[in-house]
Amino acid sequence: MGKNEIVRAIGGERAMNYKNPYISKTDPEVSEILELEENRQKYKINLIASENYASRAVMEAQGSIMTNKYAEGYPGKRYYGGCEYYDMVETRAIERAKKLFGAEHVNVQPHSGTQANMAIYFAILDIGDTIMSMSVSHGGHLSHGSPVNFTGKYFNIVSYEVDKETQTLNFDTLRDLALKHQPKLIIAGASAYPREIDFAAFRDIADEVGAYLLADIAHIAGLVIAGLHQSPISHADFVTTTTHKTLRGPRGGMIMCKKGYAEKIDRMVFPGIQGGPLMHAIAAKAVAFKEAMGDNFIKYQKKIVRNAKTLANALMVNGFDLVSGGTDNHLMLVDLNKKGMTGKEAEETLGNVGIIVSRSTIPFERRKPFITSGIRLGTPAVTTRGMGEEEMKFIADCITKSLNNAGNTTIQDDISSTVKDMCSQFPLFNYKQ
Repeated sequence: MGKNEIVRAIGGERAMNYKNPYISKTDPEVSEILELEENRQKYKINLIASENYASRAVMEAQGSIMTNKYAEGYPGKRYYGGCEYYDMVETRAIERAKKLFGAEHVNVQPHSGTQANMAIYFAILDIGDTIMSMSVSHGGHLSHGSPVNFTGKYFNIVSYEVDKETQTLNFDTLRDLALKHQPKLIIAGASAYPREIDFAAFRDIADEVGAYLLADIAHIAGLVIAGLHQSPISHADFVTTTTHKTLRGPRGGMIMCKKGYAEKIDRMVFPGIQGGPLMHAIAAKAVAFKEAMGDNFIKYQKKIVRNAKTLANALMVNGFDLVSGGTDNHLMLVDLNKKGMTGKEAEETLGNVGIIVSRSTIPFERRKPFITSGIRLGTPAVTTRGMGEEEMKFIADCITKSLNNAGNTTIQDDISSTVKDMCSQFPLFNYKQ
């Protein structure tokens, strides 16, 4: 359907934006914001490790007619009539996730990764129980025990840190901490840890102190599917993940667990902490899981890791310090202390030239979380666009030039123009499923 046909179809010449024809007629202001955001994504380099570009198929499902229905309950056991097709799509999402990860039981209803974690905590713990998890400033996630999060308010959090010398996990230290504090739950997982996580070693420690083990693989789920990172499925009692990030689906969460925990977990997700599931999001999850079953998805994950290693090496050659000296996965942490620049300053400087990063605390951080001493970079989004190792070297040079000349507007404008030109060569939806 052409632009004029779309305009006629919705009844008037007022609809000028044929990309969002119905929104532009009903709410031109929001339509304009959507177009601005699309242009931002098109012409800027996205290095935020937790973001990606969902396919048109995933977005089509997310914006589908499935948004119109309540489907409280689970397939075959709904509290509303008219859910036969919702049962079908949720069942497909569950079965595909089981196949992808080798999981015994899957719940695809959590609205987010944090809510997936919440369901685990409330299903197996009592208020005040001890959780052992990675310190947020060392790479852990807010939902693993930050004092500003519900976990820090309701549970006793014992934080483990990375080794000061290697900036990686030391399992002898972790074991000593577990023996001392006897946690009821140990969490293995992070949002800013650039090295592979040894889930088997975590299992050994959990067994020794009689703790449950939760593996949060929100960041590395795609790598796990591709066999590029150790899978936690056979080691952990519970596995949670988001469905975006490296998995490249819609924003949402998911829980995997042993069959013996299935009823307890399902009852805690609904009716425990959620009401009606977002069935349009579950339909989109099903589509994303189907995409992840293809050979191209495996090739994509391998390219993510190659790109990350190339970007990390290029930055180190250019004089940057990286936490732990590199990366094993999709992300890296840049320590800016020797550069005399905060993470906030670096994020803003790079943002002005069209390179989008997130400030990040680094191990043994001395600055406040809003300021930080580092930035976190990741390659899932740029890899989706088709960028490869040569582009990673180019990006490293742009980062270096921009941060080394933060006050030079002429140089910053030149980098900005170059970044936009490169982005034009790599459309958002340039990849095959």
